[in-house]
Amino acid sequence: MQGAKLRQKLIAGEAIGMINPHQTSATLAGRLTELGADAIFVDCEHGAWGYEDVRVTGQIVRGAQGAIIVRPDSHQRSSIIRYLNVGADGLMVPMVNTAAEAREIVDTVRYACPRDYDDRLIVCMIESADTVKNELDSMLEVDGVDVFFLGPNDLAQSMGYPSFTPYGSEPPADVDEMVELALAKITAAGKIGGTLTRLERVDHWLEKGARLIYYHSDPILRDGIAAFQNKLG
Repeated sequence: MQGAKLRQKLIAGEAIGMINPHQTSATLAGRLTELGADAIFVDCEHGAWGYEDVRVTGQIVRGAQGAIIVRPDSHQRSSIIRYLNVGADGLMVPMVNTAAEAREIVDTVRYACPRDYDDRLIVCMIESADTVKNELDSMLEVDGVDVFFLGPNDLAQSMGYPSFTPYGSEPPADVDEMVELALAKITAAGKIGGTLTRLERVDHWLEKGARLIYYHSDPILRDGIAAFQNKLG
């Protein structure tokens, strides 16, 4: 498993690039890894990935010296255990709102992987403004969470904004401020933060303390195809 390798890089202060391939494709995930992605984001909350897809993709990506980080569709204990058992190098659990929920996720990973839980990266997604304001400080005291990740789209919706495309449009200014506030708290506590970004804002989020940087393959493909088509006139 590659989770320990990712953790070591993060603890050393290095940034990790995590790419969402947007397709249920082990071969695409493997190719993105061969081209340099540190980790592949396997979205089982919004995507069509199944347990067998996770197993096969993990084997291919690890063969290319990368890692897969799986987002389950919920906190459901049995689902988390199965994703770990079929080969997730890390979990990125959505909608973690309290310290108790974060602690339960850590306990589940340690139950599922009693001998090698240190080989799995645990990422808790913070997607509510109320959580940032009222719960984050206590969540940062939970032992065993590797990354506290700010999800800007759901965070925006919790603040009363409609859904937006984080990799294609400007987020509302106060959503940015909320992410910056959370990252400052995370960094001050000696913990590691992460967020989703557009390419032109990577430097901004690195400066604000994010170390797990999540990016989509769609703009990479879109911009590359557009540049090629423009050459054709």
